[in-house]
Amino acid sequence: MIVAKNFLTLLFSKGIEFYTGVPDSLLKSFCSAIQNSNLDINHVTACNEGTALGAAIGHHLATGKVPLVYLQNSGIGNLINPFCSLAAPEVYGIPILMIIGWRGEIDATGTQKHDEPQHVKQGKITLPQLNVLGIPYLVISESDADDISTELDSLLEISVNNGCPVAIVVRKGTFGGDKKEHTNPFLPELMSREEAVACCVDILPEAMPIVSTTGMLSRELYELRTSLGQSHGKDFLTVGGMGHASQIAMGISISKPLIKVACLDGDGAAIMHMGGLLNSAMSNIIHVLINNGAHDSVGGQPTMAATRSMADIAKSCGYTTSKTVVSRPELVMSLIDAIETQGSAFIEVRCRTGSRQNLGRPVDTPKENKVRYMDFLDGL
Repeated sequence: MIVAKNFLTLLFSKGIEFYTGVPDSLLKSFCSAIQNSNLDINHVTACNEGTALGAAIGHHLATGKVPLVYLQNSGIGNLINPFCSLAAPEVYGIPILMIIGWRGEIDATGTQKHDEPQHVKQGKITLPQLNVLGIPYLVISESDADDISTELDSLLEISVNNGCPVAIVVRKGTFGGDKKEHTNPFLPELMSREEAVACCVDILPEAMPIVSTTGMLSRELYELRTSLGQSHGKDFLTVGGMGHASQIAMGISISKPLIKVACLDGDGAAIMHMGGLLNSAMSNIIHVLINNGAHDSVGGQPTMAATRSMADIAKSCGYTTSKTVVSRPELVMSLIDAIETQGSAFIEVRCRTGSRQNLGRPVDTPKENKVRYMDFLDGL
């Protein structure tokens, strides 16, 4: 196991002072080391991986130094465009070190380790993607020694000499060390995310389709339906594609203009592709943003929604109505108003972080979910 704090110190000794990216569950210890560090570094939690790459390019232009971008492998898609059209050696030639958490990894025998459905495809193509993009990389695991200085020197030399991003691909369990306990930015007496989801299930009409965001929210919605003996057919669980749930809901709304569609979203997801608010504001959706100010599914790292009014942002994007609620009675009244009002509604629900320790996962496959959901929509 590599102690994350020691690895960060090593990176700093190599002149890497700028860190940006999107938190990942495999990189919890590394992210905590960055946030807890007393080293003279700059750190920006980015809204998405492409944005992180852009910031890294800016740092290099301003300083001539190599920046670091961290991400989960599912975020490679978000940085392909800025890589190919900006950072690649065929264009501006920007040296960048990327740290990539490998979900759905392939072991030495070519067998894929068990992971969630959304990571199966991405896990298989992670290294081939890097090969196609021409990004040199090093794969590390928990069996690697704490000191990988020589390999790191070689990789950074390639990056600087060739003017290209390079990557360290991190297997599960590679990093260890203390994990920072993140302070909940909101009051502990606020609703939990699960309580907010339960309120939505209670109030939203049975005939109203729901699109739920990736992460724990969809898992909580699924378990709630099971506990109530209700069908899962009216819920589309967006188990991957972080940040796209509202656009899926918007697409349904445009195609089914006589009905309302509900989107149960998260703050980190909404921020990742926040430009989508301009599109969804033009549809007939009820957009419930459950905001706990944290990337709760991957370690609780704070999001910028902790210090921003997402309702004000949504109002500026053109939602017909937009408000912030902090209690169940307020949420109930806001949902009723949204159901009865024509046009788009945005409801920001401030809640506390955390989830049940025994929270399960859907037993239905994504394709089974899709078929049931399409059958449900077909009957509307």
